[in-house]
Amino acid sequence: MLSIAILVTLVAAIVFATAKLKINPFLALLGAALVGGFAFRLPVDTIAPTMTTAFGATLGNIGLIILFGTIIGVILERTGSAIAMAEALIRLLGTRFPTLTMSIIGFIVSIPVFCDSGFVILNSLKKAIAARTQVSLVAMTIALMTGLYATHVFVPPTPGPLAAAGNLNIIDQLGLIIGFGLIAALVSAAAGLLWANRFLKKDIQLLPEPAGEENDLSREYDQLRSGYGTLPNAFLAFLPILAPIVLICIASIAKLPAAPFGDSGLFIAIVFLGTPVIALMVGLVAALFLLRGANKLTTFGDNVNEGIRISAPILLITASGAAFGSILAASDLTDYLGSTLSTLGLGLVVPFVISAALKTAQGSSTVAMVTTSVLLLPLLPALGLDSDMGRVLSVLAIGAGAMVVSHANDSFFWVVSQLSRIPVATAYRTLTPATAIQGVAGFAAVWVMGLIVL
Repeated sequence: MLSIAILVTLVAAIVFATAKLKINPFLALLGAALVGGFAFRLPVDTIAPTMTTAFGATLGNIGLIILFGTIIGVILERTGSAIAMAEALIRLLGTRFPTLTMSIIGFIVSIPVFCDSGFVILNSLKKAIAARTQVSLVAMTIALMTGLYATHVFVPPTPGPLAAAGNLNIIDQLGLIIGFGLIAALVSAAAGLLWANRFLKKDIQLLPEPAGEENDLSREYDQLRSGYGTLPNAFLAFLPILAPIVLICIASIAKLPAAPFGDSGLFIAIVFLGTPVIALMVGLVAALFLLRGANKLTTFGDNVNEGIRISAPILLITASGAAFGSILAASDLTDYLGSTLSTLGLGLVVPFVISAALKTAQGSSTVAMVTTSVLLLPLLPALGLDSDMGRVLSVLAIGAGAMVVSHANDSFFWVVSQLSRIPVATAYRTLTPATAIQGVAGFAAVWVMGLIVL
């Protein structure tokens, strides 16, 4: 029981430090790891090596993958490729079902682009379509937000699921995570869409637009669009996303026991190109074709610098989370929890509930996924999730929990509500329940998949 009390105290301290004291999660997790080493009475000369070994191994496993994925996202954002993808989808889907169109746009754009940035980029497009189709702006906001959120927590190369996969030592099965993650994300986005459609024709009072902008929604979007100059070709815009996903998934198929590609040179080439870090490098090369202007090398360098700036905190948080997890794994806590949990048969419920509690308490989905995955790793055997498929579904259960719920301590909540001019009280009645519904629906999909494949 003492070990449980120590764990609860450490997790509570992490939440308090990050949510109330605004200490960076990187430092909070490292501090918890160091304190935990002494609290669990590990040999003093093993505490630092245990932490640094796990820290370095995690950066080695997922560092380049997250970095390349982030750089691709920056290039797509800065070249107008996200707008080009959105317009291509509008041409394909039309505006007959505006919330569906908006949800699909968000679903695809958020695979390479952070959901906060994706909402900022697509906000004026959402407003323009809402004005054109005469549907509720709240419904369109929920549809876009939930579409973005679904792939943000379920589908690599977004950092959250990548970090969880790295911490659960399942990064070599990224193709499975993408495939099953897309299924869970589709169910989650569909649930969010159904919730959005409840508000299609409701007249909900919004905050007034800034003076002079009330009737200029179409012009606002046109100005955003013109700011990028000539938009990239739609195929080139989609290529940096599709190429890595296709390569990783084909490599996963090639490694199936049936060996559909045999063991020839073709098999070796497919597996090499489908290695996550190589696949993301291919995506980065494809993104180079989106750069325009006379100083492409300078522009590319600026984008790389921005990608490093954005990904560095994520990498440090993920690696410090692994250091914290290594301390827990080295303690006697895992033996106690393992013997207790093995008799309860909770399975995938455990990662979902832990992740949801951490998300609700401190606000960040990424921090919730990192912390939950390091807590879960030593418990996988006791939960019956120690197989490759068990670890894959654990990543997705953690992702589902990391959606529940978005409220005032989540930056995404404020980005969505403020840009959409939705009053805070209304946002709590419309946006926050949407994330709860999404998370529960996503977990239900993961649980059903577990019944089939585990």
